[in-house]
Amino acid sequence: MSLANRVAVITGATGGLGSAVTRELATRGVSLALLDIDPVKLEALTESLSLPASHLLTRTVNLFDPAETESAAEAVAAKFSKIDILLHLVGGWTGGKTLLEAPADDLTFMLKQHVWTSFNVIQAFVPHLIKNGWGRVVMITSPFAARPNAKGGPYAVGKSGQEAIMLTLSQELKGTGVTANLLQAKTIDVKREKVSSPSPDNASWTTPEELTAGMLYLLSEEAGTVNGAKIPMFGSF
Repeated sequence: MSLANRVAVITGATGGLGSAVTRELATRGVSLALLDIDPVKLEALTESLSLPASHLLTRTVNLFDPAETESAAEAVAAKFSKIDILLHLVGGWTGGKTLLEAPADDLTFMLKQHVWTSFNVIQAFVPHLIKNGWGRVVMITSPFAARPNAKGGPYAVGKSGQEAIMLTLSQELKGTGVTANLLQAKTIDVKREKVSSPSPDNASWTTPEELTAGMLYLLSEEAGTVNGAKIPMFGSF
């Protein structure tokens, strides 16, 4: 499988998962557009990659803002002349309260973080993928979207909305050469605790490297017929 000469947009690039994916794709000849809200972390990640300027674009962007998101898409397309891959890896969790206790701001934040950012990046970037006649869109979701747990309502609502957006997109992309798929994780094990200190509590967690491997498959030519999938990467539920 070769991804050389592909152009990938990675949102949430400085996060535990985003940085792992970024480093892996950098070794495979992919030109990278790295988007994040934290300029300091974005600069540090950029310096660690040692990529030529011709293969890298970084941009601080607030994905809650559709105009900023659209401007970022235009900048990426202007630099690389195309966009092939959209990996939307912005995450976040708010919970720990029952629905009777949770402030409305918790729900608002989860909707903005998971639903509105997904909607905005799809509207801004996916037309460029369709123009190519080839593309891959991948996002991360959770089994809790379909089976919420107690005191996790706002997060479950946000993730279920994100799933609905992506599954709708997958239907609308039929025949375009572009696919849209989801990888499911219960907990992203950024500290690799299930490796260093395995226990029943972390057995179903998923490391960034495991999620990266799943993404690499979905980005391959061989996965061209996979569209609208929710691939579980957490073991049993």
